[in-house]
Amino acid sequence: MTKESSTVTVSKGDIVHVEYNAYIAESGMLFDTTNADKAKEAEIFNENLTYKPLPLLVGGGRVFPGLDEALAEAKVGELTTVEIPPEKAAGARDPKLVENIALREFFRQEIRPEIGMEVNIKNRVGTVVTVTNRMVRVDFNRRFAGSALKYEFTVLDKVEGDEAKVMAICEMDYGTTEGFRATVADGKVVLYLPDVCKYDQKWLLTKYKIVADLREVFGAVTVELVEEYLKKEDKPAEEAPAVPADEKAPEEL
Repeated sequence: MTKESSTVTVSKGDIVHVEYNAYIAESGMLFDTTNADKAKEAEIFNENLTYKPLPLLVGGGRVFPGLDEALAEAKVGELTTVEIPPEKAAGARDPKLVENIALREFFRQEIRPEIGMEVNIKNRVGTVVTVTNRMVRVDFNRRFAGSALKYEFTVLDKVEGDEAKVMAICEMDYGTTEGFRATVADGKVVLYLPDVCKYDQKWLLTKYKIVADLREVFGAVTVELVEEYLKKEDKPAEEAPAVPADEKAPEEL
């Protein structure tokens, strides 16, 4: 691991913003990045993704263990390069997880398998290796299993301040801070939710992770998630227009 010098260190439990480039160590192939230009250059750009520094809870298990360890030893503002062995990345490759599956199983799910396609078959996610007239060979190993990985990363900042940390956790887990408000006082975190959370299925799954992360960062605290329902003011009734004296209502004709 190579570093340049800095003074502000990072520790486990810190929330930081990180920019990085990730490569397969042996081939040098870029497979992930926070930089849109690099993604386009490597032809891995995904228009559904937002390319920007990533908020991370150091030691929170959101990234490969080897990268988590390197982050916990990093310094703010410095460029760090680390090579991660397979056992601290996606793990060793298991030949038993490469299986032959009947082609008809794919047709039943209306899937036309192609080499390199990621598929969900029989409630497992794998990558298609080969396709024949009757069988499809699928690799159910984790992506990059058996490969050493190389990361070049820079910790841009450490998030300071209780409310800023709450917002960073919302961004990290839910993908946005828009509409959220928070207060932290007397061992209690109160998170006010935007209207979208009232009907968003993603929120229903994410909120438990947010609560767990808030407790990890702030200790064993009470967490309140508040939905606000504001009463709309009643509009005054509009008065009916006056009928001119020389005109009569239809029923009076």
